[in-house]
Amino acid sequence: MTTDAPSTRTGTTSSASADPLATLRAAIDRVPGYLDAATCGLPPRTTADAMRAGIDAWQAGRIDMAAYDDAVDRSRAAYARIVGVDTSSVAIGAQASSLVGLVAASVPDGAEVVVVDGDFASVVFPFLVHADRGVTVRQVPLEELAASVGPSTAVVAFSLVQSRDGRVADADAVVAAARAVGALTVCDATQAVGWFPVDAGRFDVTVGAAYKWLAGPRGAAFLTVADTARERLRPLSAGWYAGEEIWRSIYGPEMTLAGDARRFDVSPAWLVWLGTAPAVEAFATVDPHDVRAYDVALADAFRGGVGLGPGGSAIVSLPDDDAGTLRAALSAAGCRVAGRGGGVRLAFHVWNDTDDVARALTAVQPHLPG
Repeated sequence: MTTDAPSTRTGTTSSASADPLATLRAAIDRVPGYLDAATCGLPPRTTADAMRAGIDAWQAGRIDMAAYDDAVDRSRAAYARIVGVDTSSVAIGAQASSLVGLVAASVPDGAEVVVVDGDFASVVFPFLVHADRGVTVRQVPLEELAASVGPSTAVVAFSLVQSRDGRVADADAVVAAARAVGALTVCDATQAVGWFPVDAGRFDVTVGAAYKWLAGPRGAAFLTVADTARERLRPLSAGWYAGEEIWRSIYGPEMTLAGDARRFDVSPAWLVWLGTAPAVEAFATVDPHDVRAYDVALADAFRGGVGLGPGGSAIVSLPDDDAGTLRAALSAAGCRVAGRGGGVRLAFHVWNDTDDVARALTAVQPHLPG
């Protein structure tokens, strides 16, 4: 992996038509200093246009149910391509927490769940709320996750990339440890998919929200379920959209759910999916290894400027004081970043370039020790 920071600016390259990554970068309006993909991505112009058109049609009384369904189908298919599974393995939802909650509700009474200490709440809280059923949630350091899986473990739930600081889990080790004891693997790919290559088929269940690194609107999320895990989950949100034939499932009492992962679908928020489809499709055109190389090169260039070695992640976290001095300095320099877990978090993605690295370094270097 290269650590040379790329310098091509969004929308200025003449080779976009021949380079999928350049084409993707050119499709998103540049916002100088926006280093916050880990909180919320910047939408492609096609996403913003689709949502505006959808609002206009709604306001004019021209809602188009076929167009809404088509947007969901396109989103599902594009996401499946990105994470390397068949479309039949992908269900749609709204937030990661509700999809993890589907799994948590299916955990047997008295089961043990192993999670990462300090992981994002949407991965942990859905299991903690089942304490009254005797479900035990054991929180361990990320580096000890695989080693902490034992014969009593029923589920291992973790983020592939940590929200707080961008650390990447050793998925190979976790999957191997879980398989050795028959534990279910639940992977939150929200902070990974879009910049980090994700093979969802290696896990029993994955969830991923589309509004961060996939640059879609908030309110669209995906669930992938392996065939071997499908019967272990109850479709708690079953409604008309989970039916085998959607438009023949809008009234009861008979129920025939889809035979594949669509049985876990949550009825879509229409306008959200109009914007999600073009965003996810845009990212489905690029090799995620190329995106990772681009993003990590920028992040590592910043790390080098603050005296850190390569991190292998698109997310960089620096400790900040109680007053938030670093974050305030970055904000004053025109950088959009986040404060997380007592530090300041910078996230580098396809719309960023070396100018953003330089802007951030100029802001933080006067405040670094030594």
